[in-house]
Amino acid sequence: MDLIIKNWFGMSGISLFVDTNILIDLSEGKNKISNYLDGNTIHISVITEIELLGWPKITQAHKDFFSKLIKDCHVTELSQHVKDLTIELKQKHKIKLPDAVIAASALFLDIPLLTRDVSFEKIKSLNLLIIE
Repeated sequence: MDLIIKNWFGMSGISLFVDTNILIDLSEGKNKISNYLDGNTIHISVITEIELLGWPKITQAHKDFFSKLIKDCHVTELSQHVKDLTIELKQKHKIKLPDAVIAASALFLDIPLLTRDVSFEKIKSLNLLIIE
């Protein structure tokens, strides 16, 4: 996996909304993403929390890693505003529910979404940092 990040300008000390796939990759040591997370405030969706802890391939080491990681993150719950944005995104872009919730949460907080899922590019109002 190449560490090519679109729209990355060496930001630190900022808030980032982080997609589930990034945190799974981090837990498996597949990339050096920690360099991009260190020094930043990390936000995740309640959906990401559920996806991480419910991941079918989870081992005890993953569970311990994810549990500690989640405690260090700001978890965005499903407020009415996030639900409304999620519905709008699902209708407009025909995306999966988990992706719609994650995108809506990042939009609600008005912070960049760090992901490797290029399908988020169809949501033009979303500030994306994509790892390729």
